[in-house]
Amino acid sequence: MLVQPCVEAFGLGAPPPDPVPGQCWIVGDSPAGAWAGSAGALASWTEGGWRFAAPREGMAVWIAGEELAARYVSGAWRAGQLSAAQLVIDGEQVVGAREGAIDEPDGGSVVDAEARAAIEAILQALRAHGLIDGG
Repeated sequence: MLVQPCVEAFGLGAPPPDPVPGQCWIVGDSPAGAWAGSAGALASWTEGGWRFAAPREGMAVWIAGEELAARYVSGAWRAGQLSAAQLVIDGEQVVGAREGAIDEPDGGSVVDAEARAAIEAILQALRAHGLIDGG
């Protein structure tokens, strides 16, 4: 339940009718029945009944049915969100910190020159983000 937990579902308000020992859930915000008073906790069914574990900052679980990770951050579970400074694949950075906005072309009498400048700015931003090769 606490070491690499895998939950059946995220945010349920009431216990499932026929749990199997070892199955876990993340309890919803307004729990009822056997889960009353355990909002946000991990609930695991055991041979001895329900066991609850309060989440701790940074705790992560796998939501099996959705194939998503959930992490407990700032007092709440967040499913499917990923926080990172950069994304590295096969040793290569492919996404980094967000760059500033690209200004729209403005003025000028030759449209092709403006279009070329805009395309160059887009390519430069994509390279800065690591989304395309620096070529």
